[in-house]
Formats: sequence, structure tokens, C-alpha cells
Amino acid sequence: MNKRKEAVRGIKFALFSVSAGIIEIVSFALLEAFTPWPYWPKYLIALVLSVLWNFTLNRRFTFRASGNVPIAMLKVACFYIVFTPLSTLLGNFLAENCGWNDFLVTGLNMALNLVSEYFYDRYFVYRKTVDTNKKALPHEKNKE
Repeated sequence: MNKRKEAVRGIKFALFSVSAGIIEIVSFALLEAFTPWPYWPKYLIALVLSVLWNFTLNRRFTFRASGNVPIAMLKVACFYIVFTPLSTLLGNFLAENCGWNDFLVTGLNMALNLVSEYFYDRYFVYRKTVDTNKKALPHEKNKE
């Protein structure tokens, strides 16, 4: 494994995750401002929007994977089947029962998500398909 290449991959993942985080925070803030909803539905809607964005960008540009998209999406969905209820319950508990600021709780969830999803994606979702799409192949670089 090329350490420089993996470092660049990690930086790309973090940058795309920041863009997904912006989508999550903006959508969360809009829901916070314009709905009377409790923490959990605002968080879930914002999370789904950011996950769709992050999956699309990271699959194509960070992991440069050519594998089966529905299979990759299913694997990512499995991550969120575990992560979402745990982070939603913990976030709702901290925000509603402990009085923590909703944005602080959301930021903590986002940081936990970034780190755990990178390793999950790199070593499970895209393990066998990293650097296999047209962007990764030297003779195909200028064709996209």
C-alpha cells in the first residue's frame, strides 16, 4: 500500500466529507429554524442528504471504484443501519435530556461519522475495487 496515495485518499475523503457536512449543517439549520420538530427528525433528514452527497463524490473521486453501485450502496446502507439509530438515540438523549446544544451534538456525530465511515468504506465497501474506475486508469484519465 502506497502511504502517500492513502494519505491523499484520506484528505480527499475528509474534504468531500466537509462538503457533505456543510449540506448536513445547512439542512439541519433550516429545519431547526423553520420547524418545531425535536432533534431526531431534523438530524435524520440532514444525515440522509449528506450521505447521498458523500457516497456519490467519494465513490467516484476518492476511492475511484468501478464496482457494482447497488452493492456499494447496500454496504453503505448497512453502515448507516447501525450508525444512524445509535447516533440518533445518543444525539437525542444529549440534546433533549442533557440540554446539550443541538449543533454541538450534530457536530460530534459528524466527526464520529467521518472517522468511522472512512475506515468502513476503505476496508469493506471499496476494499477490492479501489482505483478501478476510468479516473484511476492511466490510459483513461483524459477521456472523462
